[in-house]
Amino acid sequence: MYHLTQGAGVSAPVSSSSVSASSTTSHASTSSLTGIAASAPTVGPSKQVGKLPALGWNSWNAYGCNINETKVLNAAQQIVSLGLQKAGYQYVNIDDCWSVMTRDPTTKRIVPDPNKFPNGIDGVATHVHALGLKFGIYSDAGTATCAGFPGSLGNEVLDATTFAEWGVDYNCNVPANWSDSGVPQNNDWYNSNSAIRYRQMGAALAAQSHPIQYSLCIWGAAQVFDWGARVGHSWRMSGDVGASWGSLASIINSNAAQLSSVNFYGRNDMDMMEIGNGQLTIAEQRSHFAAWVFMKSPILLGTDLSTLSSDEISIITNVELLAFHQDANIGTPALPFTPSSATSSTNPPEFYSGASSKGTHVFVLNTASSTATKSFKFSEVAGLSGGGIGSYIVHDMWTGKDLGTFAGSYSTSLAAHDNAALFIKTA
Repeated sequence: MYHLTQGAGVSAPVSSSSVSASSTTSHASTSSLTGIAASAPTVGPSKQVGKLPALGWNSWNAYGCNINETKVLNAAQQIVSLGLQKAGYQYVNIDDCWSVMTRDPTTKRIVPDPNKFPNGIDGVATHVHALGLKFGIYSDAGTATCAGFPGSLGNEVLDATTFAEWGVDYNCNVPANWSDSGVPQNNDWYNSNSAIRYRQMGAALAAQSHPIQYSLCIWGAAQVFDWGARVGHSWRMSGDVGASWGSLASIINSNAAQLSSVNFYGRNDMDMMEIGNGQLTIAEQRSHFAAWVFMKSPILLGTDLSTLSSDEISIITNVELLAFHQDANIGTPALPFTPSSATSSTNPPEFYSGASSKGTHVFVLNTASSTATKSFKFSEVAGLSGGGIGSYIVHDMWTGKDLGTFAGSYSTSLAAHDNAALFIKTA
């Protein structure tokens, strides 16, 4: 799996010959398609990786462009020492600004900055792999990354081959400004300019013998939730997250409307985590983590891991929430539901229910800025054994303890921006 974040650099339409070297690439029929869509690759993402949402760390929210080998390797070591690896975290991803400003004039390859990475990217990957972790990197679907470093547009095969040789496992393409001027013909977003650009790199990655997880950072544009699973393993659903409740609530709200797209090998990506950053309260960080869990978004921590408090580590290593997120038998997320006929709607929705290998779960958010009581009827919870009639044991996933036996409905008092994560079973 592999992290190649393609950013907002100046770019041009993708050449139809960009990945013609891949013998595994199939092409759409030219009988009904025109232009670059007629010869764009249609090979899908690898099924050797990416079944479950990724768990790991990304450098951007912590360090931005101020990144180097020492910081990356320290993060990798902390994933092990803090117990995050044991909890399931496995990816260590470098974001933008890792290369020099120009490609090698002879090989045309992207060149790692020797001051930041004196042992090269492959040297970092070797150390990360030695810890039993996986390694990711960033590139761009334009001619330049967001920060102005070389992008991969027109060099997809060369760059995919290079990254595979370096031992990269995770790839995230952020879109540049080459996009669609309107709705594509027949409303076919898979054959839109935006999708075709990602399909170029997707085919190049699929041709590598080293399986690579491919994440499309397209910010929810071009109806990506309709075609993303045909191209990559996950796709960004919004602009960049910020360390504020307003930003978190906005992303949760926009994603709640598109959860039908989520299943094994295909995930709506709600962006990197802000736990440990800014002025988020513990309650807000709990809800941040819970929402990413029950919507089954990739979870890539985005802070200096050495500064995490014991409360924050407890949040991101919660066994029961991670078990729901990483369920190997059920790939679908929890979905919004109406808790009772008397409940008014909120943005984002506050009540969600979903299934795991264990049974039925309910997740409740308090979107209000003060403590509030939240209630739901068991009869409104989809999939609940007995249809909501009779008595149920309510179990708190955060504490691992049963809360009691209830009939008809359940109510809980939640602090501002906090949440409840519950497992419901027949008494």
